[in-house]
Amino acid sequence: MPTLPPEGTSPSPRASRQLRELAESFGIDPERYDRARPDYPRALIEAVTAAAPGPDLLDVGIGTGIAARQFEAAGCRVLGVEIDPRMAAWARQRGHRVEVAPFEDWDPAGRTFDAVVSAQTWHWVDPAAGAAKAAEVLRPGGRLTVFWNVDQPPPELAAAFAEVYREVLPDSLGARRWQATSGGYEALAERAAEGIRATGGFDEPELSRYAWERDYTREEWLDQLPTTGAHTRLPAEVLARVLAAVGASLDAAGGGFRMRYTTLAVTAARTAGP
Repeated sequence: MPTLPPEGTSPSPRASRQLRELAESFGIDPERYDRARPDYPRALIEAVTAAAPGPDLLDVGIGTGIAARQFEAAGCRVLGVEIDPRMAAWARQRGHRVEVAPFEDWDPAGRTFDAVVSAQTWHWVDPAAGAAKAAEVLRPGGRLTVFWNVDQPPPELAAAFAEVYREVLPDSLGARRWQATSGGYEALAERAAEGIRATGGFDEPELSRYAWERDYTREEWLDQLPTTGAHTRLPAEVLARVLAAVGASLDAAGGGFRMRYTTLAVTAARTAGP
């Protein structure tokens, strides 16, 4: 569930700073983040590991290690790069190897990898500079795969959520979120693909979709809501109002619900050339 950054080409310096601050806001409560955020479909993990020429994997925006744990369970040796030192510290405490830096500025120190992945974070990376860095560290035949979970609640619940934000936080990111379709995520995927093409170091990017579902209780949904970008920087009293109103919407809908997810993945193989 990424927070979709504003559309456009080149953000102003002020907008870039604001995006950077938002990207670094997810570490406010890493314990909650790790507990409440969804993981990724097994079919995607298997596809990435099957296509990689070896087990060495670089996780861009490793966060608390949600995706990294899945790749490690599949036999990968994972190194993470993370912009938020709080997230990095949490992941390290749980045994992950993590280096703190914006990926575009990260120094690989001559190391190379069989796969580079980015789960739910590539929209915070400059798509051209990030793809160029990935091309630099990938061995020939290695693959870059960036992916996002697109959440799709039942339509009546999505409408109820949208109404909450119109009342409590009109014109906010949260209000726009439940009115949006998967088209915003498709745009992120195409932006990633354009960045990959611009490097000249990859085969033609491919877009894949993985459909899956997860059941949420009322408590589980309210637990994860503060970990999303529309909420990480809200004042406590405003967040409490949002959670109370969303909770009331869930109560009216019978409490728990089944979320449909589509995981969008853009992947491309590193060519043998420079």
